[in-house]
Amino acid sequence: MDAAHGHAPHRGELVTTQPTLAERLDGLLFFPVTAFGPDGSLALDAYRAHVRAGVEAGAGAVFAACGTGEFHALTPEEYAACVAAAVEETAGRVPVLAGAGYGTELALRYTALAREAGADGILAMPPYLVLADQQGLLAHYRRLAADGGLPVVVYQRDNVVLEPATVAALARTEGVIGLKDGLGDLDLLQRTVSAVRTDAPGRRFLFFNGLPTAELTGLAYRGLGVLLYSSAVFAFAPEIATAFHRALTGGDDATVVRLLDGFYRPLVELRNRGRGYAVSLVKAGVRMRGLDVGGVRSPLSDPAEDHLAALSVLLEHGLGLVTA
Repeated sequence: MDAAHGHAPHRGELVTTQPTLAERLDGLLFFPVTAFGPDGSLALDAYRAHVRAGVEAGAGAVFAACGTGEFHALTPEEYAACVAAAVEETAGRVPVLAGAGYGTELALRYTALAREAGADGILAMPPYLVLADQQGLLAHYRRLAADGGLPVVVYQRDNVVLEPATVAALARTEGVIGLKDGLGDLDLLQRTVSAVRTDAPGRRFLFFNGLPTAELTGLAYRGLGVLLYSSAVFAFAPEIATAFHRALTGGDDATVVRLLDGFYRPLVELRNRGRGYAVSLVKAGVRMRGLDVGGVRSPLSDPAEDHLAALSVLLEHGLGLVTA
C-alpha cells in the first residue's frame, strides 16, 4: 500500500518511502534553551530566533524542551508552545524531538502534546524521583512506545541505569529507536552495545553520547562506535561546535586536541564550579552572543558574576581557536 495515498501502486509507478526518524538523525544534535522574558514568562519570539539560528548554523536535529530547555520548569501549555514553535521554525528541514518525563501517565500526556504540535519523536527523560527496577523501566518505555504514537529515544542518566539485557529488549521493541547515555560508564556502555548487537541483530538502534559536554568524551565514545552526540556548546557557540564535529568525524586530530585543551576542558572545569551550570552556563553563553533568552527558572540559579566573566574570556578564546 502507498501510505501517503492509501492505494496499491500501479505497475511501473515509482514507489517512494520517507526515511524514518532513526535514519534522519545525524550530525550535531541541537538542544535549544527556552527563552524567558524579564517577568519570567515564556518569550517565544526569542525562542524562535534561537531555534532558527541553530538550524541555519547546521544543526542535524532540534531537541525542544529537554534538559537544556528546562523541561522541568515548563507548564504543559508552555511546553506545547515551545515544541510547536520549534516545528514551525525548522519547517521540516531537520527532525524535532521533544522531552517527555515524569511518571508514565504524565510522560504520555507530554508525548501527546508533542505529537499534536508536530514533533517527530520524543526524548524520554528519567522518571521523576523513583528508583525503579529493570522490569518497571522496561514496562515504562514500552508503554511510551506503544501508546505515545511517536518514536522514543530513552535517556539513561541519574536514576535510570539500564542493564545491557534491558537495552537489548528495548532495541527489539517497536518504536524505541535509541539510547542517549548520560552516565559515562564506558564499561557498561560497551557491554550494552555488544548486547544489542548480539541480541537484536539487524535492528537499527542508535546510541548517543549524552554527557553534559559530550565533546570532552567524544574520542572515547567513538572508540565504542557511538558517533552521535548532543552538543550544549552548539547552543551558544555553533562555530566552535561545528569545527570540533568536523575535526572529530574527519580525523583531524590536531584540531580536536587544540579545541579539547584550549576550550572544552576549561569549559567543563568551569561548569563543574556550580550546580545546574549544565543549563545556566549555556543560557548565559547564549545571552553573551547577543540573544536575550533571560535567566533560568527556579530552582536553578544563574551563574555567579566571576564565573560569567570567566565564560566570556573562554568563549572569546575558543572562537579565536577556530578562526585563527
